[in-house]
This record gives sequence, structure tokens and C-alpha cells, in this order.
Amino acid sequence: MRVLLIEDDELLAAGIRGSITNEGYTIDWLEDGESALHALSIEHFDMVILDIGLPNCSGIDVLKDLRKNQNKVPVLILSANCTVSDRVTGLDAGADDYLTKPFNSTELKARLRALIRRGSGRANPIIQYRDIELNVISHAISYGKKNVSLGRREFSLLRQLLEHEGQVLSREQLQQTIYGWDDDVASNAIEVHIHHLRKKFYTSLIRTIRGVGYIIENAT
Repeated sequence: MRVLLIEDDELLAAGIRGSITNEGYTIDWLEDGESALHALSIEHFDMVILDIGLPNCSGIDVLKDLRKNQNKVPVLILSANCTVSDRVTGLDAGADDYLTKPFNSTELKARLRALIRRGSGRANPIIQYRDIELNVISHAISYGKKNVSLGRREFSLLRQLLEHEGQVLSREQLQQTIYGWDDDVASNAIEVHIHHLRKKFYTSLIRTIRGVGYIIENAT
């Protein structure tokens, strides 16, 4: 899951990045609204964490622009503004959730998980595919009732493919899901991760569509 954090407080941003990266998210960080709008117009993100008080362009303006352009990415607002009218303004502008500062990182992570479940239409945190079970909260994975150990990026890649069961995802889409701007990405990184997943599960789990991308076929 790739998250864009838009927050001008460097210390707070560092704390959030450290906290949710440990949960398996790939997180990119920007400090102002104009840069965020540009990034959101050219790249894919699964979630946005948005501060309201931003330089150049307020968080509310960023949110309104997103929704005006039919971008449905889930947005969690972070704000020191805690009145009912502030929350109503943010939610009515198109936010999916609103968390006031200061906040507990455990609650932030729980709200992110809730938004992901809501966005995928899934109430259950477990993704079941044939003999594979993947728990998006605990990151536990089993295959044929046996536990499987995956690295953070392997987990994110498998999760993305399972959540888009029956759909072909391009190499670029997968790369954007598991790597951020600060990551050093080898040209064959996705192919290497796919190879490892096939070895840990079974070869036909992930099918290559030559020249297009990768797919996990529908289970039925």
C-alpha cells in the first residue's frame, strides 16, 4: 500500500513515516499543497494523509481539487482544528476520515486499516485465495495451513495482486505500490519479487502476461 503524506511539520512527518512504515506501507512525503496536487495528478497512491494547514495551498483546497477531478483516493485529514464545524468542513469537502492532533499512532494505524477495508469493500481483514490466507492487519500469511514468511515488499506485492484478483497489473503499477521516491529500485526488482513469491507458493500463482504485466487468476 502506497501512502502520500502531506504535512509541513518535519518532526511530525518523520514520526508518522517511522510508525506506519513498520506496518508495511510505502510512504512518500510532501510539505505543501501545490506539490501534492502535482504528484497526485501523475502518480498512483492508495491513501492520502493530509494536513489542513499547508503552505501555498491549504489541505481543504487540495481535497476539493482532488474530488473535482474525480480522484477517489481515500483521504485521512490530520488537523489541530478540533471543533465540530472544522470536522464537518473537512468531511463535506470530501475527506473519508478526520483525526485531530495530537493523536496516538495506534489510532492512526487503525483508521488507515479501516479506510483500506472500506475502499476494498472488505469488512474482514483476511484475504482468502484458495489455500492462501493473508491477514492485512497482523501480516500473517499461511499456505495450506503452514505459515509463510515474506519480506515487506513481497507482502505488499502479493497483497496488491490478490486485491486485484483477475486483473492484470503492469510492472509500473506494481513498482509504484511497493517503492517510494527515496528507494533505490533495480530494473528487474519486480521480476525478482515475483520469482520469490512463486517459489514460496507455487509457480502458477502469478501469471505473466508478456508485454502487459502480471495477474493472479480468479479462483473460480
